[in-house]
Amino acid sequence: MTAPISIQRLGFFTRLLDEADAAERYRLAAAQIAHAERCGFDSAWIAQHHFHEAEGGLPAPFVFLSHVAARTPRIRLGTGIVTLPLELPIRVAEDASVFDLMNEGRLELGVGPGGNMTAFAAFGLDSDRRHSLFDRHLDLLRTALANRPLPGGDHLYPANPPLVDRIWQATFTVSGARRAGLAGDGLMLSRTQPRAPDALGASLADIQNPMIDAYLEALPRGQAPRILASRTVFVADDHDEAMRLAEKGLMRMRHRLAATGDLASGNLVGDIIAAMDVHVGTADEVIASLQADDTLRRATDLTMQVHSIDPPHPYILRSIELFAEKVAPALGWLPGRSEGARRVA
Repeated sequence: MTAPISIQRLGFFTRLLDEADAAERYRLAAAQIAHAERCGFDSAWIAQHHFHEAEGGLPAPFVFLSHVAARTPRIRLGTGIVTLPLELPIRVAEDASVFDLMNEGRLELGVGPGGNMTAFAAFGLDSDRRHSLFDRHLDLLRTALANRPLPGGDHLYPANPPLVDRIWQATFTVSGARRAGLAGDGLMLSRTQPRAPDALGASLADIQNPMIDAYLEALPRGQAPRILASRTVFVADDHDEAMRLAEKGLMRMRHRLAATGDLASGNLVGDIIAAMDVHVGTADEVIASLQADDTLRRATDLTMQVHSIDPPHPYILRSIELFAEKVAPALGWLPGRSEGARRVA
């Protein structure tokens, strides 16, 4: 018998891609996170991207989260992700520690190797070394947060060892999931993943369930898993309205893919929805779509994002409302269930 989906914690994720200039993007994203908090969401996550505004609109995650934290009293705030190979890990530890201490332990620290290869050249780094850089920087970040001696003998100030238990690793690979499990970190799964040429019909669960297997096998005995599944979700009151906005947003995304030579996502909006693992429609349609995603039966956290549909701001707010009111409860989520529990996501 198939186990039911039972999401423990609900998150909202934004890549800050509203069609506006940077200042307006930041204002709108902050308003969306505040709205998610009012709707009962447990966490909100933002992505760090350098240079390419069409891929993500935020190079300075801790600056933005500090602004949001001052305007939200409860919701947990996460980085999804800090591109750790491009950062000085001790500075990340310092910023994370100060932010967390000033905001009553609300930070979730997601890190990853990054996917924007040209950014490495701008930082004077070789993108082929991003995984070795990530491993080394993560070790130093963890050492600093744990208040262990740093090279030269200094210790992090301010110390904040509890943050070690709130590190998350994002990965596209089984080996990366195993690494997160061995470290006892949370595992962050992406909204979509490329299919191998010999497995173009594979579902997202076909790709991500082996990652979860590796993570759980590597997790230290007695350690509770933290598995966050990010999904593209756009919920609207009307099916035709949802599809109209989905077609507009997904075709924008397809044109960007075409510019890079990736035409595998097809021409029809239905093809693109399937290829990019999008859940779109009315609340009932999205519930049925998500219930067919086998990965979610093993996730502890479900984080919704509207990318790559990226509808206008009022529709994002309404999608947040509908997701919290109708969709998430059908997936086992209960508002406030994580209150008073161990502070994760």
